[in-house]
Amino acid sequence: MSMSADVSPPVLLASLRGWETHLGRPLDEAAAERLRRSLGEGTLPRAFAAGAHARPGARVRVGVATITAAELQDLVGRVARLLAERHGFGRGDRVLVLSPSSLELVVGYLALLHLGCTVTMANPAYRREELLRLVRVAESRAVLAAAELADSRLEGLAVDVVPLDPLIGQASQLERLEPAELDSGDIAQIAFTSGTTSEPKGVPLTHAQLLSSVRGIVAAWHWRSEDVLVHALPLFHQHGLSGLHAALLSGSDLVVLPRFDPEELVAEVERVAGTILFGVPSIYRRLLDAGLSDARARLSSLRLATCGSAPLSPALARDFRDQLGLRLLERYGSTESGLNVSNVYGDSPVAGSVGLPLPGVEIAVARDGVVDLSGSGSGEVLLRGPQVFDGYLNASETTADAFLPGGWFRTGDLGSIDEDGRLTITGRLKELIITGGMNVSPGEVEDVIAAYGGVADVAVSGIPDARWGEAVCAWVVPEAAAQIDPTSLMAHCRAHVADFKVPKRIFFVEDLPRNDMGKIQRSRLEVPA
Repeated sequence: MSMSADVSPPVLLASLRGWETHLGRPLDEAAAERLRRSLGEGTLPRAFAAGAHARPGARVRVGVATITAAELQDLVGRVARLLAERHGFGRGDRVLVLSPSSLELVVGYLALLHLGCTVTMANPAYRREELLRLVRVAESRAVLAAAELADSRLEGLAVDVVPLDPLIGQASQLERLEPAELDSGDIAQIAFTSGTTSEPKGVPLTHAQLLSSVRGIVAAWHWRSEDVLVHALPLFHQHGLSGLHAALLSGSDLVVLPRFDPEELVAEVERVAGTILFGVPSIYRRLLDAGLSDARARLSSLRLATCGSAPLSPALARDFRDQLGLRLLERYGSTESGLNVSNVYGDSPVAGSVGLPLPGVEIAVARDGVVDLSGSGSGEVLLRGPQVFDGYLNASETTADAFLPGGWFRTGDLGSIDEDGRLTITGRLKELIITGGMNVSPGEVEDVIAAYGGVADVAVSGIPDARWGEAVCAWVVPEAAAQIDPTSLMAHCRAHVADFKVPKRIFFVEDLPRNDMGKIQRSRLEVPA
């Protein structure tokens, strides 16, 4: 949870050591406190303007449209004036944005921030009922929509619908508007949790919280203005949007592909000599499966390939390193807390670990609701720092349940912190399978099954069982032409985990239900007839 300077507690020593490792320099208590305070200073529009001033010729490309950072700033100021004068948008107004990744989306989003509006980014695939809920919960006054999405889904939402596509042309003759006078504590976004285990909740994020998150990775990953970020992640998601923020903040080049295609992504990295690649496990798996014989050479300009939003299996990390010569840098974050933990840039990642706390972030664990401040141990993963949100939207009871004394946010993830301060995620608290009174983490069993030859994908969950309460079951996607013997697979599991963790049943399926970022949606796993 964000804390004022007057109440910020001392930094945990183990977390401070993580900051030092990422930054490559020692920090005393005073320097650590200055760092923590500086991460959230200012506002997004002012920070982006500073990045453009430092490197006005930085290129921003979305799809086929390319623009310089200076030109982008000019367009944003003009469209902001149009939205203010023609549509009455201003500081504090809440606006939902519905669009696939495009230059128009980037300009519209930044123009809303420029005015001090609060933005909710919506998935273009959402149906009317989903959009209605977002509008209602976020209390949006208008929807900024791409032309191809301004359809019947938006009828009856009882809000103004502003076409996104013509804004740039309509604003071409207007004078540029300067950024609104904002506070770092103003709410910039209302994001929504992914809802894989519960109903999505509104997450207000301030300018300070978003800046703290992105500045942490810029510092830890040694981001430079000379870098070129390439990704094919959707801009409606925090992962893809954080790439936009980091590039604009640092004055680096950015290329966003509107959709993922293995050949197109590799070709784009080669064309622009990309140095940083953002991805999720499913993207990296498809890059391998595409079998592009020359991909290793064509990706050789990359100095960093990051992976997040879903767990990275040790097998995928190993295969990617062996076949394409890149060590994937896994990091960890959440909608409520931004980017929190990362493997150390330039070091060999520890298999299975998501790394050390990023600058400004503190991590701990809790058992039975009691915070363990020793700097190591296992339990529910807790986070604290200037990047953590203050509470769910209009949900005081849910917010109270989400924090422990001392401002510690309960992630709902289970994990362990080793003696070096490295965090390993072992599962989800709510996804635990309780079988015969014993706790089983699905992620642990999934890693074992994923290492078995011929397994392309796997999900583990519990189903009601009269004898065990819940029976551990596995949904396995075989590789093409693979013949997997379930008895042999169970024997493999018994060789690596206790008997009570071995699946009672194995279902072979063609694919697994996942959300847009590749997270398994266990609630949608079905027992075959």
